[in-house]
Amino acid sequence: MTIAVYPGTFDPVHNGHIDIATRAAEVFEHVYMAVYDRPLKTLLFTTQERKTMLELALKDVPNIGVTTYNQLTVAYARQLGAKAIVRGLRVFSDFELEFQMALTNKKLASEIEYVCFMASQDYAFLSASVIKEIAMLGGCITGMVPSHVAEALRAKFSGPGSDGESRVGLVSLRD
Repeated sequence: MTIAVYPGTFDPVHNGHIDIATRAAEVFEHVYMAVYDRPLKTLLFTTQERKTMLELALKDVPNIGVTTYNQLTVAYARQLGAKAIVRGLRVFSDFELEFQMALTNKKLASEIEYVCFMASQDYAFLSASVIKEIAMLGGCITGMVPSHVAEALRAKFSGPGSDGESRVGLVSLRD
């Protein structure tokens, strides 16, 4: 069985992530969506919330599983028996970072391939950071995220800090 790991923070999962995952599921026999729980960025959702949102978004794709991890991605890929790490490329600036990560991962685990899927035109503009900012400011995110994710974002931004006096800390790092 050819297994792939699609790692990310998925904070939150959006339709671009879902598109890459479902396309990867057509290429690989099994894809693990691996929610990283120790990123070097500020998160809006807990690891469990992000995992649950992914599970709901991909519940109809039988060969995609959702897991969490907190170690080197290549070590986790080895643990799962994966032959590939899947990533998505949206814009030109993504290429430089993904290229560096691919070379680093190849040095650490030469047996694991790094496979990049180009973002579909419909989703190339999406990033979790942009979605969080739009949602925080009350903008429409219909068509950008599944409905359950939109509801979760509304709930996060309707509580303390939504009155404009205190702000939710967001860091605009590459997703």
